[in-house]
Amino acid sequence: MPDDETQIRTLITRWADAVRRGDLEGVLAGHAEDLVLYYVPPPDGGFRGLAAYRALWPPFFAWQSQGARFDLDTLDVTAGAQVAFAHALVRCDPPGDPAEPPAPRLRLTFGLRKERGRWLIAHEHHSFPHD
Repeated sequence: MPDDETQIRTLITRWADAVRRGDLEGVLAGHAEDLVLYYVPPPDGGFRGLAAYRALWPPFFAWQSQGARFDLDTLDVTAGAQVAFAHALVRCDPPGDPAEPPAPRLRLTFGLRKERGRWLIAHEHHSFPHD
């Protein structure tokens, strides 16, 4: 059986691949029902629950289908016995020619917990740097 860090890397890599494909069920897989998400647009208080998380993705997929890019650039994982966190940078460029210089990277932070031997994403935070 793969170690915890490998399991988490696989989970997040599959999530990013599902985002890139516009696969909603793949994006939702591996998330806790009581997920909390702090997202780029408002509300500042974030979103709670898998139903709210599900509702956010169709508009993103529509935007992405116009030629936007979503590529995992870096991924770092720290895993304990029952909880873990990971942070990543994603190239999330708008439709059209790649930006020169590249657009700022989307910053992602994941909080995970292990339930019945399986890692679940319980918290996500997406942000872009401010100038």
